[in-house]
Amino acid sequence: MGSSTETLEFQAETRQLLQLVIHSIYSNKDIFLRELISNASDALDKLRLESLTDSALDVDTADLHITLEVDKDARTLTVRDNGIGMSRDEIVELIGTIAKSGTARLLEKIKDAKDAAAAQSLIGQFGVGFYSAFMVADKVTLRTRRAGTAEGTQWESDGEGTYTIQAVDDLPVGTSVTLHLKPVDSEDGLADYLASWKIRQIVKQYSDFIRWPIRMAAEPNTNAAPTDDDADAEAGDTDAETAPHMDTLNSMKALWARQRSEVSESEYNEFYKQISHDWLDPAETIHMRAEGTFEYEALLFIPSQAPFDLFSRETKRGVQLYVKRVFIMDDCEALMPNYLRFVKGVVDAHDLSLNISREILQHDRQIQGVRRRLVKKVLGALKSIQAGDDAERYAKLWGQFGRVLKEGLLEDADNTEALLALVSAESTHDAEKTTSLREYVERMKEGQDAIYYLTGETRATVENSPHMEAFAAKGYEVLILTDPIDEVWVEQVPGFDGHRFQSIAKGQVDLDLDENADADAEGAGDSDGQEAASAKAKREKDFAALLPWMTTTLSEHVKQVRLSSRLTTSAACIVGDAHDMTPTLEKMYRAMGQQMPPVKRILELNPAHPLVTALRTAHEANAEDPALTEITELVYGSALLAEGGDLPDPARFTRLLTSRLTHTL
Repeated sequence: MGSSTETLEFQAETRQLLQLVIHSIYSNKDIFLRELISNASDALDKLRLESLTDSALDVDTADLHITLEVDKDARTLTVRDNGIGMSRDEIVELIGTIAKSGTARLLEKIKDAKDAAAAQSLIGQFGVGFYSAFMVADKVTLRTRRAGTAEGTQWESDGEGTYTIQAVDDLPVGTSVTLHLKPVDSEDGLADYLASWKIRQIVKQYSDFIRWPIRMAAEPNTNAAPTDDDADAEAGDTDAETAPHMDTLNSMKALWARQRSEVSESEYNEFYKQISHDWLDPAETIHMRAEGTFEYEALLFIPSQAPFDLFSRETKRGVQLYVKRVFIMDDCEALMPNYLRFVKGVVDAHDLSLNISREILQHDRQIQGVRRRLVKKVLGALKSIQAGDDAERYAKLWGQFGRVLKEGLLEDADNTEALLALVSAESTHDAEKTTSLREYVERMKEGQDAIYYLTGETRATVENSPHMEAFAAKGYEVLILTDPIDEVWVEQVPGFDGHRFQSIAKGQVDLDLDENADADAEGAGDSDGQEAASAKAKREKDFAALLPWMTTTLSEHVKQVRLSSRLTTSAACIVGDAHDMTPTLEKMYRAMGQQMPPVKRILELNPAHPLVTALRTAHEANAEDPALTEITELVYGSALLAEGGDLPDPARFTRLLTSRLTHTL
């Protein structure tokens, strides 16, 4: 060892700065090993590159690796690499940066940074990864020799007031960082970092895909039977005594970094199962690479089956984030929107800091750009499956994830058209198969300008609704929407392919006008239109007295009673105004604890139904007859029940019904 040793003092603010840096970034002390292994991996990369570009550099790159060494007696953990190494000047510049630059001015810059991203940028300049070692160590010793030089250097510090730096002879090329570990303290998050299982766990979690092998001596198996090697050792085989078996702790299989043509389907499937803990193969694999100003690789998977907690508030979402194969975080929400929370996978960014935080990711423009591209890739993959030959495959996927994908129609305005194109819904066109909106539009009748739909709890409820009668009779296709979220998105989305969405249970629906438009297009609509208008005017005149009277009688429940053009067999139905909240949506809000003002709706009467015509006749004969009021309440209650609604007073409805039946008999 050389005799030239310098002892230098940290400036007064350095310890404060060091504490600020460590505690503002790391909440998990296990991270220190990830940081040191990442530094070692970078050193190996640099040696490999320099050996290719500098022919004068005489180095052995045949077995580049990282070694972890444990000394339980001395309570030390050493991270060693045979990479590029550092000179004394480089140590001062790279490792001693905090010591050299720990000034009040720098501290003020970090404290005064206007946002987290600015503070992160400053922190990233000051050797944070190396200094994370002081979270778990009382003292850190670094010994290194740069490739192409003869003299090595030792740097040592306890992270408090001073550090030493001195020349060292006879060091191999590379770097070793020895941590003199603090005692185990579970309350302070200090694990036993001398335990083999703990080291293996950390490497598997954070550094499994580092391209260089990470090795550690295997623990002796005291229960194993003696082998020939043991006999050789007892006979004086010194090699067996001094060269313990080395285990490679990491898989080094970063599938996303390989060309797609080089990866088999079974490898993709096994990797998916590893990161998702699913037992089924994925439905679709998306492997992509982006180059340019911001380079990254992504390997995403669309599962075959929805996880059980897909709609749980505690569900974790997002994909895993790596930086140059170093694990940064699980469930990176900044990379995937909430409505794609079922997507699993990995994104490996080349140009991010290892110390990036979740808060900074949310506002990073480059990450937002990556997110947009990932979303388009996922939606594009779903579109390709939909357009493929296997309709059953897409139907199964939509059955698993359709509800959550429709959340995107409320959250992601940029991709509304792409999401609408993916929508698959039941309709009156086919009782067995669902339809896309594109297929619905292609089947629309001439002159039809709206996409008709009706929401309800089940298909049977919707199909048997009185609102369906005229549409079924006249051959208009109606979408049957039974997901709770359907109540919301059809109101938010303006339309599809130039056609608005129209609930057949809201607003005025006059199918006669649509049919007259068809006839006009064929040149035979003038007389038909005049006849329809004349018949409508006569009906309104005939019911001119009954409708206002019924409106007054039911004023507590409805805002209007009017004639309907949507009924053929039922006596009455209840509809809402074009912009009224539906009863189902009203119930949803109330279930969430939101008090909603009651919405009065409209009672529509079928002017051709015998009950309605008899009611009109009875009213013309004696408008003061008390039985008319009871019958009017029964008509309203029946219409409410027909749409699956709740009666305001079930007991009164039952008494009135029993009374009228008794009177009839």
